[in-house]
Amino acid sequence: MANKVLVVDDEKLIVKGIRFSLEQDGMEVTCAYDGEEALSYAKEQQFDIILLDVMLPKLTGFEVCQQIREFSSVPIIMLTAKGDDMDKILGLEYGADDYITKPFNILEVKARIKAIIRRTAKGNKAEKKDAAIVSGDMTIDRANRRVTIAGKEINLTAKEFDVLELLATNPNQVYGREKLLTLVWGADYPGDVRTVDVHIRRLREKIETNSSEPKYVHTKWGVGYFFKG
Repeated sequence: MANKVLVVDDEKLIVKGIRFSLEQDGMEVTCAYDGEEALSYAKEQQFDIILLDVMLPKLTGFEVCQQIREFSSVPIIMLTAKGDDMDKILGLEYGADDYITKPFNILEVKARIKAIIRRTAKGNKAEKKDAAIVSGDMTIDRANRRVTIAGKEINLTAKEFDVLELLATNPNQVYGREKLLTLVWGADYPGDVRTVDVHIRRLREKIETNSSEPKYVHTKWGVGYFFKG
């Protein structure tokens, strides 16, 4: 079954090039040219991954990403301006899984897309039927990739779930930022450890009553992060 990709950019030549290249690899590509159109497609269809430009008419890429995260954990790769670190950080803040800097090599884009789809598929197919993790009021349903606290479902992005699952599977084990980056994002991920910090902060905002005094995900200063079992 072909992987479904939503490509969003207001520069039609860029979209055309990406679409042609991805279709050559057997992917099914849907194209959108502004933020509202992208959001509409994301609500109406199921995609395996979304390639989303930051600078868009009607709604920015950040706004689109933020609104998609209200109903979906589909992996999102942001396309950011060259050398603009703030765009990258903001993209992660709004729930993006990865980012690619413009101008880009289409081979890099395809490699990143395939790596994320491969990791997502691997996570979804893993045998975890009897492996729910319960800690206090929190239940992590690994088979269905769902988290509930006191019976209320918490909407996590794919990467937020991956981080939480890794830490909770190994309670009280401290993971350095570099180690988390390698285990969750992969050894070939070009980003830096700020990616981990952003995701930990967003995760805490969702699962902790008071993120400055966490109950679940703790910091061992100067070393890394751990899940208190």
